[in-house]
Formats: sequence, C-alpha cells, structure tokens
Amino acid sequence: MRSRLVATFAVLMMLVIAALAVPLARAYSSHRTGRLLLDRRADATRFAELADQAAREGDRATLNGEIARYAGLYGAAVRIRDRDGAVVAEAGAMRGPDRAATLLALSGRTTEDLPAVTPFGPRTVLVAEPAGRDAQVSGAVLVRAPTGRARRDVAVVWGVLALGALVTLGCAVLAARGLARWILRPVTELDLLTRALAEGRRDVRAVPGTGPGELRRLEERFNAMADAVSGSFERQQMFVNAASHELRTPLSTVMIQVENRRHEEALDELDRLVTLVDGLLELARVEHAPVVEDVDVAAELRARLAGWREPFEAMGLVLAVELPGTLRARAVPGAVARIADIALENAAKFVPPGRTVSVGWTGAERGPPDGSAGVRGSPPGKPVGWTGAERGPPDGSAGVRGSPPGKPAGWTGAERGPPDDPTGIRGSPPAGEVVLRIADDGPGLPAGDAAKASGRFWRSGAHTNVPGSGLGLAIAAELARACGGTLTVRANEPRGLVVELRLADQP
Repeated sequence: MRSRLVATFAVLMMLVIAALAVPLARAYSSHRTGRLLLDRRADATRFAELADQAAREGDRATLNGEIARYAGLYGAAVRIRDRDGAVVAEAGAMRGPDRAATLLALSGRTTEDLPAVTPFGPRTVLVAEPAGRDAQVSGAVLVRAPTGRARRDVAVVWGVLALGALVTLGCAVLAARGLARWILRPVTELDLLTRALAEGRRDVRAVPGTGPGELRRLEERFNAMADAVSGSFERQQMFVNAASHELRTPLSTVMIQVENRRHEEALDELDRLVTLVDGLLELARVEHAPVVEDVDVAAELRARLAGWREPFEAMGLVLAVELPGTLRARAVPGAVARIADIALENAAKFVPPGRTVSVGWTGAERGPPDGSAGVRGSPPGKPVGWTGAERGPPDGSAGVRGSPPGKPAGWTGAERGPPDDPTGIRGSPPAGEVVLRIADDGPGLPAGDAAKASGRFWRSGAHTNVPGSGLGLAIAAELARACGGTLTVRANEPRGLVVELRLADQP
C-alpha cells in the first residue's frame, strides 16, 4: 500500500510540475524565436536598403562586400533578387526552396513569424524583406540564418526547468514517502499487533500518537477490543478454574453417597449441584456483554418488587420501597430487576423476622410534579422519597408498611447514615449518576467480609449451613459491569448490609 500511495502522489506531482514547466518552456521558446526574428529582420532591412541603392546607382560592389562579410561572420546565406525574381547578388550557401519567401517580399510584405526554436530544430530560418522605397518594390532580400545560438539558449533554459522539475519531483517523492509512512504507521502497527494477538499475546496494545485522527481512533478501538478479548479470556479462565474447583467436591460427595447407597443424601447433593450449575450458566450468559439501552428502571423495579411483598410478609419482614414515578438510566434491560432479586433473595435468607429491607433510588426526581406516581413528592428540605408523614395505614398494609417503633415517620427500617447526612447516601451522587440502594438492618457481615461478598463462590464462614452457591452477588456484579456501572457491598449503620448499584443517568 505504501508503494501505491507514493506512486499515486508522485504521478500527481508530475502532472502538477508538467502543468507548470511545459508552459514556461514554450513561453521561453517563443520569446527566443521572436528575438531571433527581430535580429535577422534588422539585418535583412539593412541589406534591402543597400540593394535598393545599388539598383538605383547600378553599382553592387558595396552590396556584395556587405553580404559576403555577413555570410562569413554569421555562417548565414544572403540572396538578392530583383523585382523580376532574378538573382542579382548572393553570398553563402542558400539551401532549400525560397519561392514562397520571394513572392512574399515582392508583394511588399515582410516575414512576420518563424517556426518555434527548440533544442531540436529548426537548424536555419528564412527571413524575407522587400527592397525599395515607398510603395515601389525594387527587389527582395532573403536571409537564411542559422539557429545554433538560439537553440543553445533554449536548451539551457529547458535544462534548468527540467532539473528544477526533477529536484521538485524528488522532494515530492520524499515527502510522499514520509506522508505514506505517517499515514500507514498505525496500519502497520495494527497489522503486527493483530498478528501478535492471534498468536496468543494478550498484553499487546497500540500506542496512539501519530497518523491521521481516524486511524488514531482505530488504534484506540483496537485497544478497547484487545482489552475486551483479554478480559473475556481471563473471565473464562477464572470460570473454568472456579467451576472445576467447586464442582469437584459435590461430585465426589455424590459418588461416595451413591456407592454407600445413601440415595436421599445423594439427591440433596445433586440438587445443590444443579443450583451451582444454574448459577454458573447464568454467570456465563451475563459475561457475553449484552446491549446497554435507555431503560425506565423505576418501572422495571416497581413490577419486580410487587412480587416480593407477599413472600416478605410471610417471613415477617418489612419491605420499604421508595421509587420515583419515572427514572431513566443506561442499563441492560432486566439487569436492574435481576440485581434487586439477588439482593432481596440474600436479605430473605439472612435477615431475621421483624426487621426491615428498604429499596430506594437517589438521583433526580423524574415523576410528575404533583407526585401522582412514585413517591408523590417530598416536602421542602427532605430527601427524595421522604414525605414526613405516615406512609400508609397503621398496620402498614400498603406504602412503606409503617415505621418501626422509636423511628420517625418515613424511616425505612435501616439507619440512613450519620445525623449530618439524613439522606443516607453519604453525600449526593455525582451529576449524571443514579444510585440504587437495597439496605437491611439484619446481622450483616463480619468486618472486612463485605468487600469480598461479590467474589465468585465466596461464602461467609458464618453462613456455611445456609443453602446457596456463592454466585449471587458475583452475578449481580457482572450485571452491573455489563450496564457500565458498579456494584458495592458495604456495612449499614448501625447494623445490617447495603448493596449499592451505581448507573449512568440518561445522557
């Protein structure tokens, strides 16, 4: 490709140089031909005066001497004809026909133009001049002059132009090679990097710095692709390693129980194995990077949370929900609801009866101004979703299901944060970001374990007897990553756990 670019650029430069040099060369040739014509016509005019004087006086000695000296000095040929066309004087070798020039001069006209002089010819030119006074023509003077000096002058100028054109073309070719290198450097680098990537080197990356902007962006996209490929491979490796490690124990247990004819225990272990495999398959599906769209997460969550109220009531748990009427964010469709399912399922396992699980969003209120959907507005000075009054009937059968004893109306059951942060979000989220928090006031996790909770197959030592695969929060974390967000697990205050999902707001 580099050779083709250089050749194309060189051809274009040749055409440009030719378009400039050829007219200059022709212009100088025409100029030099005009000078030659003026010089030789001046000589012919002087001979015409001498010829007319000789014709009137009848003495041609002076005329013959002049034309002889001229012919010897310049290597030219001079021929004098009378008005009948007869030759009356001649010096030098007059070669070639002169009839047309003679007729021109005898008609009273002089030579007005000559063939253009070039380094390749013509070797001689013929100039005709009428002899006589006033309107009376007494004869014709023919001068055949050599063009050697004129041709040398034209050759010198043409040579200079050709040399300048070659130098310009050489500089243009060098510039074209540099330009082609500059343009194709990213392409060459990407060719080498893709080959290295195909050979299994996942650490290769382009260094955008030179080249056109479009190719620099291509290098950046290649780096993003290489990061995605490398990350996918690493996740696959982690998946295979974790799956082989986690499946080995239950499979060995099942084999031992079948050999000992403990079929019921083997079936229980198989159920656990099926749950584990289902979790692994779901995790693998999540890692395929589904498409992120503009989603109404409030509507998505509202439909999903409605299905959790009855199970929570049956377990004696309070589900407090604060959702705006409409809240749009960039997310994978269904991902936010699935993350909420995982967090609520964990809360159902570990939060004792009588405690509260709260679900709420922080961000810009998107519902109607009158609060006809969602939280129905907030009084001045209160956080979004807080109404400052009783949220439902005294028995808590609707709304936020009342407030626990000793807590103010509108409290969702989990400590919202220190007194100087009544919103419970430890500072408002940055602009362009919305945050989902699912908080409980259950036993929580031991210090230092919250940061590990989203790891694959991680389970707290205090929960080894609780059914589960250890993949729930890992799946939630991958879903958050697929949405372009983050998932954080931290301790609640004064007790419990908070699962926090941060997503980009609608652009």
